[in-house]
Amino acid sequence: MSKKPYRRRRKSKKPKKETPQPDRRGMDKMMDDLGRLLEDKEFDSIDDINAYLQQLMASGQPIPTAEPRTPLEEAQAVMYDAWDAHAPKQRIRLARKALSISEDCADAYVLLAEESARSIEEAKELYASGVEAGERALGEEAFAEYEGHFWGVTKTRPYMRARAGLAACCWGLNQREEAIAHYREMLRLNPGDNQGIRYTLLTCLLEEGQDKEAEKLLQAYEDDAAAMWLYTEALLIFRKEGASREADKHLSEALAFNPHVPDYLLGRRRMPRQLPQHMGFGDETEAAHYVAEAGHLWMRQEGALDWLRQKMP
Repeated sequence: MSKKPYRRRRKSKKPKKETPQPDRRGMDKMMDDLGRLLEDKEFDSIDDINAYLQQLMASGQPIPTAEPRTPLEEAQAVMYDAWDAHAPKQRIRLARKALSISEDCADAYVLLAEESARSIEEAKELYASGVEAGERALGEEAFAEYEGHFWGVTKTRPYMRARAGLAACCWGLNQREEAIAHYREMLRLNPGDNQGIRYTLLTCLLEEGQDKEAEKLLQAYEDDAAAMWLYTEALLIFRKEGASREADKHLSEALAFNPHVPDYLLGRRRMPRQLPQHMGFGDETEAAHYVAEAGHLWMRQEGALDWLRQKMP
């Protein structure tokens, strides 16, 4: 019996592990230090503040670290260390330390919800505790004072992070109206939407069949050119009118801004095992993120993928 020729097995290529990136939440410390630095000085005008900031940046010197003045500020300083730490056990330990210093430290609940919760129910409880802590820390006057530009004030961000996590858990537990209510309120507080809440809310509204509110949301951010906005708007018009001239026009605009989305939607390219840590604009990373978040809307809409396929070269 003749032996079969030996064939060397090809080693399967393991996906390259991306280098852990610094947690962006830790970068709030610089903004916090800068805000405290400005509070401690007296300026006669905005021009004086700008001149001081330009002088500070030109000096090349780091912004002086602000010393904590209250238990909450001390706890938040611990949380900046926690966000910067890479080992999960260390991050959890520091979050618990922060809560031992001040129970009003919303960021500590956020980290514990993300990294220590064993179920979505437990995560929801931790996020809810974070929202309550943020409300206590800010007080009613701050909500009135900062409404409309909430994220622009550093001390509001832990509350907003906790509320975003709470809303996501509500959605995951099929408490959909509660989730949508949280997202609406976050956009009311901060219509500039530094967190990208509008993208999540848009998909939630479409999934719940709240098309009229989705249309209003799209109009409120009509200059947005992200794939999430352009492709989802085209889908919404198709859902309402079919393959109309208006739907075709919006789909053509979406294809022009990001031509990579159909490759993933139509199965021409496999989705990555792990979504890229960073998302670009108009590129494959944005396309992958969009399909991961909103691809199911296209797949559930009768005729949508055929319509998309017909518009492809």
